[in-house]
Amino acid sequence: MPPEPLRIATRNSALALWQARHVAARLQTLAAPRPIELLPLTTQGDRNLQDSLALAGGKGLFVKELETALADQRADLAVHSMKDVPVELPANFMIAAVLEREDPRDAFVSLHWTSLTALPPGARVGSSSLRRQCQLLKHRPDLRILPLRGNVDTRLRKLEQGDYDAVILAVAGLKRLQLAHKITAVLDVQVSLPAIAQGTIGIECRSADQETRNVLAQLNHAPTWQRTLAERALNQGLSGSCNLPIAGYAELDAQTLRLRGRVGLPDGSRVVEGEIQGPATEGEVLGRRLAADMLGRGAAEVLRQVTGP
Repeated sequence: MPPEPLRIATRNSALALWQARHVAARLQTLAAPRPIELLPLTTQGDRNLQDSLALAGGKGLFVKELETALADQRADLAVHSMKDVPVELPANFMIAAVLEREDPRDAFVSLHWTSLTALPPGARVGSSSLRRQCQLLKHRPDLRILPLRGNVDTRLRKLEQGDYDAVILAVAGLKRLQLAHKITAVLDVQVSLPAIAQGTIGIECRSADQETRNVLAQLNHAPTWQRTLAERALNQGLSGSCNLPIAGYAELDAQTLRLRGRVGLPDGSRVVEGEIQGPATEGEVLGRRLAADMLGRGAAEVLRQVTGP
């Protein structure tokens, strides 16, 4: 009797499928003799492209259908962009591995302008991310930030149609889709601090599935794991939400972890930021400490204004 396939749940977008196939290729030998199959699914976040993520319910909309497939045992694991994964997971699921992080920065893409600074006053910039909007308007309050949803190809097509003067996308996604040549400029993290875990692929499975956990553990990239834990602890300490104007970025230098955080009002009029350093093995502790420090210096009030009463 042939072995049961190892089934991977994934969103049915070009980028998500690239990520799932990348994981499948990495698992080919580790999971042998089990064949590997993809289970592409359309999530609620993919279906609702009219509303901003904040109005639609947050980035958790991109993972719910995949977790349902895990719960129903239609899939053995799910591949996610970690920036889309809520801080709190259901008790019966876990992130079993993260792959080595791709460039986490934001990309400035324009057909006519060489940089964010070069944009003329009132230029139309496409982004539905409150994090990006906040930071862009802090540096250029004259810009018009317009909603932009859809997959990478859709966003680039809208730019080419003239709907925007520039769009902001993740460097990692463009590189993975062989579209790095579309990048006009990479935004320095001082200008646009990345989203929590941006550029990192995470693999989720059922906590009770020890066989799958053992296989996935062999894929886990320890330095990326340390950075991911620190950034997600910061996010959890600030709000537990991934659809607020919150940025967090951890870097490793030998065994020292440097974590930066930033929170602001969507219009960029007020921004609270902070930084902490410490042992890489204490990333979660550092994340919680930085969150507490930022909350005490005004981040709590900023988040209250964003979320409302």
